[in-house]
Amino acid sequence: MSSFVLSTDMKRVVRQSKFRHVFGQAAKNDQCYDDIRVSRVTWDSTFCSVNPKFVAIIVEASGGGAFLVLPLHKTGRIDKSYPSVCGHTGPVLDIEWCPHNDQVIASGSEDCTVMVWQIPENGLVTPMAEPVVALEGHSKRVGIVAWHPTARNVLVSAGCDNMIIIWNVGTGEAMISLEDEHPDVIFSVSWNRNGSLLCTACKDKSIRVIDPRKDGEKIIAEKEKAHDGARPMRAIFLSDGNVLTTGFSRMSERQLALWNTHNMEEPMTVNEMDTSNGVLLPFYDPDTNVVYLCGKGDSSIRYFEITDEAPYVHFLNTFSSKEPQRGMGYMPKRGLDVNKCEIARFFKLHERKCEPIVMTVPRKSDLFQDDLYPDTAGPDPALEAEEWFEGKNGDPIKISLKNGYVPSKSREIKVVKKNILDSKVTKNAENSAPSKSDQDAGLLIGGLPVQASPGPSLWDVEQVP
Repeated sequence: MSSFVLSTDMKRVVRQSKFRHVFGQAAKNDQCYDDIRVSRVTWDSTFCSVNPKFVAIIVEASGGGAFLVLPLHKTGRIDKSYPSVCGHTGPVLDIEWCPHNDQVIASGSEDCTVMVWQIPENGLVTPMAEPVVALEGHSKRVGIVAWHPTARNVLVSAGCDNMIIIWNVGTGEAMISLEDEHPDVIFSVSWNRNGSLLCTACKDKSIRVIDPRKDGEKIIAEKEKAHDGARPMRAIFLSDGNVLTTGFSRMSERQLALWNTHNMEEPMTVNEMDTSNGVLLPFYDPDTNVVYLCGKGDSSIRYFEITDEAPYVHFLNTFSSKEPQRGMGYMPKRGLDVNKCEIARFFKLHERKCEPIVMTVPRKSDLFQDDLYPDTAGPDPALEAEEWFEGKNGDPIKISLKNGYVPSKSREIKVVKKNILDSKVTKNAENSAPSKSDQDAGLLIGGLPVQASPGPSLWDVEQVP
């Protein structure tokens, strides 16, 4: 079916949508972040992650890997000497802010490690080379990191060793390793809404739904040749449990498909778009069921509304600009300006700058538009890491945006390193005064003196108000 016919059909179906007239506006020059040398590494990640406080951008770095962390208000030209996060020994491939702490960010790198960083409240003053914790377990470069949506300190990483590791960041331990589920490079990993399942897209053209805590066979649904083309695919969970994928047809047309995970024989729908060769990065808003597709190397953002009636995927509109995008950051809902009816904000990476793009739904009224802003996931986790690894699930704890999101007081990650000798000490010795080696194990994290403590794990983490 030609894309022209498809678009007109879809528009006819979706005429009633309140998102039909979403209006995209690129920021003026003085609101951009200029003179940034965006990473040139050939990897299909977003290269950018944003939250209500900071924008983080992977940049070119000589002799290692680095990313910039800029307070949102620090627009304009960024000095070449501006401090970066530079602890990796190889290029950084992916970064993601923790959804439960706006000062904590994870990074995956070609140096085979995942690192977790605590950014000072007002941003960096000096270069940061020491992570709060370095997670080592992959044998090849780590291209994907993704925080658990509802459990504190749970992080998933995927590497070019075809392996997925789920970490307890608080203890620095690899809790779950998925080694045999993927025969080839993993292109994407996505948590479902409550973080009980993962869906993955792999170079073998299969998409898989995985229950990582299940004993025995962990793959609970699988579709081989979800897209026939050889170029990379992406797969993300929608809030209703269906999976949305982007990929390529055998004729190299870009496709968007929707799958019911209970029956993956055939897709619910497939939409063919165009013949550009950039990988389509999907960004999904679970509150409004709008998905935005940003192609690497494209100069446009297409958006679609997902409904539960056929044809399920409705084309809304396209935001077009002149410059191609090298990467894209997507602001969480709580970082948007509800007074301006802003429903999405993107941070588009050019070769030398980062340009915010604001999506709004024009409304005449100045009142809070509750149909645009249903309660959304807030920053509080529903579970601790230990509870999740024990098998519990928790839905996102939601907040109202009626008065705008007001961040709570920032919280330090406090990490306590356990002395390895503790396990060999007798009960009596445990009750006696701490030894010199115990005291030596104390760390300074985020400016806090941290005392060594005996305990069941290598690290203990708590949020300190």
